[in-house]
Amino acid sequence: MKTTESPQLPASFQSSRKRVNRRVIPGFGLSMGITLSYLGLVVLVPLSAIFIRTSGLSWGEFWEIATSRQVVAAYKVTFGISLAAAVTNAFFGLIVAWVITRYRFPGRKLIDGLVDLPFALPTAVAGIALAALYGPNGWLGQLFYPLGIETAYSKTGIYIALTFIGLPFVVRTVQPVIEDLDTEVEEAATSLGAGRLRVLTRIILPALFPALLTGFALSLARAIGEYGSVVFISGNIPLKTEIMPLIIVKFLEQYQYPQATAVGCIMLVISFALLLVVNLLQRWSESIGQSRS
Repeated sequence: MKTTESPQLPASFQSSRKRVNRRVIPGFGLSMGITLSYLGLVVLVPLSAIFIRTSGLSWGEFWEIATSRQVVAAYKVTFGISLAAAVTNAFFGLIVAWVITRYRFPGRKLIDGLVDLPFALPTAVAGIALAALYGPNGWLGQLFYPLGIETAYSKTGIYIALTFIGLPFVVRTVQPVIEDLDTEVEEAATSLGAGRLRVLTRIILPALFPALLTGFALSLARAIGEYGSVVFISGNIPLKTEIMPLIIVKFLEQYQYPQATAVGCIMLVISFALLLVVNLLQRWSESIGQSRS
């Protein structure tokens, strides 16, 4: 039986290929060192300082601060309304991204630019504008107050502000994925008899879900830490419309730094836990999508 030998590659080609395999990214060691150093100085050192400053409190003092009536009320307001605003942005952000990407109409570029307005607008300016717009005498507020709906200086005002600042995160995260979707797959499914709802639930949403979940997480994280746009429209009513960042600012104004860092530590741990759950859900959805493909 006659065997065939594979052709031998030139030695120069083999050596160059080995060098390419060894150095896929030129300067990887130096780049990694700079990356870790920068992240350590910008992220890890400030976060570790919060825990170090909080460690000066005894467990009883820490528990008393964490479970005080004012702080617990701020938990409920901050995380509850932030979650509601992020869910709203996930739903409407998907629609906005779909319309901007898939349709061509007059003023599309203008709407596309308006999506980024909360990014460029200072949060304090956004808060003042929203308070003036939704206040009792504002253009929109005067329509709601006669109906018994308090838009400004209430939890509704906080919800409006957090929805406003979180929308771009969902739109800009989902938009590139929509652009990469193959419309031929949707057309093929339609030609085979699939209805619009089936195409949406079996083809479009599974492809968009990981990106949509990422946008939701970014919107949620931004809403939890938002201060400037909320403080003007919330009214800052104790036990009703106070948010966690405002509680921290109040402690700092009273020079109660351990108390402020304790609240910040709690806020950091809860935020990290929420984002961890969202990231695990995202990986789970991506693994399901890969198994289906």
